[in-house]
Amino acid sequence: MIIRLIFGILIINALSTSSLSGKINPNKKFVVVLDAGHGGRDSGNRGNGYYEKNIALNIALKVGAILEKANDIKVIYTRKKDVFVDLIQRANIANKADADLFISIHCDAFTSSKAFGAGTFVLGLHENERNFKVAQKENSVIFLEEDYEKKYDGFNPNDPESVISLILMQETYLDQSINAANTIQKSFVNNLKRKDRSVKQAGFVVLKYTYMPSVLVETGFLTNKKEGAYLNSKKGQDQMSSAIAKAIVNYKKILETSYSDNEVFSKQDNLEMTEEPVKIDGNNIVFRVQISASKKSVALKKYNFKGLNPLYKEKDGLIYRYFYGETSNYQEAKKNKRKARKSGYKSAFIVAFKNNKKVPLNSVIK
Repeated sequence: MIIRLIFGILIINALSTSSLSGKINPNKKFVVVLDAGHGGRDSGNRGNGYYEKNIALNIALKVGAILEKANDIKVIYTRKKDVFVDLIQRANIANKADADLFISIHCDAFTSSKAFGAGTFVLGLHENERNFKVAQKENSVIFLEEDYEKKYDGFNPNDPESVISLILMQETYLDQSINAANTIQKSFVNNLKRKDRSVKQAGFVVLKYTYMPSVLVETGFLTNKKEGAYLNSKKGQDQMSSAIAKAIVNYKKILETSYSDNEVFSKQDNLEMTEEPVKIDGNNIVFRVQISASKKSVALKKYNFKGLNPLYKEKDGLIYRYFYGETSNYQEAKKNKRKARKSGYKSAFIVAFKNNKKVPLNSVIK
């Protein structure tokens, strides 16, 4: 367990400065990986005689067909036919594609036939026994895989303690995953008037190994006679796929419009000195790199700023200015500027602060 925890932390540290940078790039196609749950010898749940694997595949293909009509979205599937795909291989497909979003599609089941409604899950510690049961059901597919104990480092779907190691791998992307899940959940409620089962957290193996925002969708309960018939019908699958596709498009728009790296720069701002300074004049001087200015207030989350961290924000009249890094060493500030520009903020420049107040750069370097 300790080895898995340490490994997870090391992976997150590596990803925080690489895979996260440039994720929200309007000049790059938005890559969505659609994962139809189960398949082949893994039928999924058989509530009311239906096949979860078939319904999940039909919905995934329909979602993809809608998204593929957009020129700025690229769709990749973990499977397009009735075949068995290892959970870790599904994640590897998404990682290899450098995907911006991973959506795993499933159908739920419960001991009571009265349960109904669509739900969305992100990776995390389950808050109750029900969430654990959902994750346990979806994770149990690893028992059908060869060498699963070695492949998944001894993970046991039936052991709640094993789940603790799962959350570390996706922690970096948790906020984004929740945002994506919320968007999908709202689409179910607003477009289809489905029961809102809200966004929940649970330990899903298929979400553990993905290095991007990831959501598992339970489209409804096959164990509910009415809902099972709906999900097995062409009408139900068309409606569910339409709602998911709309949500993905909306999520993409939110990412693209929530932040612009060149929105409201003023000419007067960009007065950074390019000559090598020989002396810092005065104490309590720190340097930050301004990466953008905007009329919008944006949360200081790494995923909003292409993986850069630490971040700072100040309000100047109606404008919010966003800064990356803080150091009293001007040479270090120049390194921060280069990193910001390499991440995509081509107009980034150094700003000086004294006692937490902005001062002209040429007044503190001589």
